[in-house]
Amino acid sequence: MFVAVCRLELHLPAAQSLKDKRAVVQSVAKRLRNEFGIAVAEVERQNHHHLAVFGLAAVSNEAHHAQEMLERAVRNVEDSRLDAELISADIEVIPTLELR
Repeated sequence: MFVAVCRLELHLPAAQSLKDKRAVVQSVAKRLRNEFGIAVAEVERQNHHHLAVFGLAAVSNEAHHAQEMLERAVRNVEDSRLDAELISADIEVIPTLELR
């Protein structure tokens, strides 16, 4: 089993308040969960209205598949969110111990 994790950082230039940011964060998180079946959480910079940092995670029996799931999710955010600019997306695949 493999777990792929991603730290996704977005700049939200149009957000003028935490309320504006929250709307974007909730929309991005919901879309990624629904369309890609991955875990999503805002993990840093919660009190900064121009930055959103997400943690994404996907589990698969193949390392390549887990990484591909997150790469597709990141591309989706980059291509579909006109109100957010991708700053960085760092993906790491972690092999886990086999449970018997």
